[in-house]
Amino acid sequence: MKTAAHQLSVAHVRQLLATAARTRLLVVGDVMLDQFIWGRVARISPEAPVPVVDFERENFMPGGAANVARNLTALGVPTELFSAVGRDDAARRLKTLLRESGVGCDGLITDAARTTSIKTRVLAHQQQMVRVDRETRDEVSAAVNRRLTAAVTAQLDGADAVIVGDYGKGVVTQPLLDALKAACREHGIWLSLDPKPVHRLDLTGLSLITPNRKEVFELAGIADGSRSGDPLNDPNLLRAADKLLTELRPALLLVTLGEQGMLLCQQGQPPFHIPTVAREVFDVSGAGDTVIASFTAAICAGASPIEAAIFSNHAAGVVVGKVGTAAVSPEEFLHSFQRVP
Repeated sequence: MKTAAHQLSVAHVRQLLATAARTRLLVVGDVMLDQFIWGRVARISPEAPVPVVDFERENFMPGGAANVARNLTALGVPTELFSAVGRDDAARRLKTLLRESGVGCDGLITDAARTTSIKTRVLAHQQQMVRVDRETRDEVSAAVNRRLTAAVTAQLDGADAVIVGDYGKGVVTQPLLDALKAACREHGIWLSLDPKPVHRLDLTGLSLITPNRKEVFELAGIADGSRSGDPLNDPNLLRAADKLLTELRPALLLVTLGEQGMLLCQQGQPPFHIPTVAREVFDVSGAGDTVIASFTAAICAGASPIEAAIFSNHAAGVVVGKVGTAAVSPEEFLHSFQRVP
């Protein structure tokens, strides 16, 4: 099989980026504030057998669906974000970060009954030591759900796609998803979703689903047995993917496979494997956000499904070479294609 990376020229990538910059995307889902505390370890605590991290610095980044939106605007795609946040300092900081990244935040609904999700990661010597989560996982109230649904559907005119990021924190509910599916179908708008299998939803009839390997088997209800080094010769994976295509009927199923790249599946077509292009992997945090953002942007720009998969594979290959939830600039993105042998 011809190497997938050879099928997109730099000129075509430039064209896709330019066209994507003239589209408009909406992102809906659970937003988070990612906090990174950086330090160094030189001793073990006398209180317990744990390392003592000497604080050096900290920084904050948008996480969850907010990171999807940030990845889109980093590529120059006009983007609006819809979610529910608390009335707290974390929400204020998150909105500031998003506005600095060019993300439209008018769709962030304040719900005083919620806590804005914060994921605090402590890192020393480029290694994550521990993560602390502060969040609300209960579903939003019916009133907030109605406000959120109305806010999104009111902005569908002129939108090219909707991306739903479900991280199981209560913003993505079945009524919201049902309303989005119906409205997108009526307007002829592409609808992508990054699933969270522990949050059982009716995922039928979507344009794109982007699970990782573990999530594919969870969604299919199949145990993951022995795996092959070649996804195209991995009967367990192919069986799980085929079951999802049959039962959920998405237009496209894109399975992210870490160091094995991606597997693109669609009805009536043989699965297509895209090997990873990552040179170095420092942190996979948020790589799935980058995949669904860049794939959807490419589709909206007129790419074929295979071209969009190659496009998103390169974007993911850039961000995993950075530490923390990251985004890729057009310059970094183009460079990743230029360096392919």
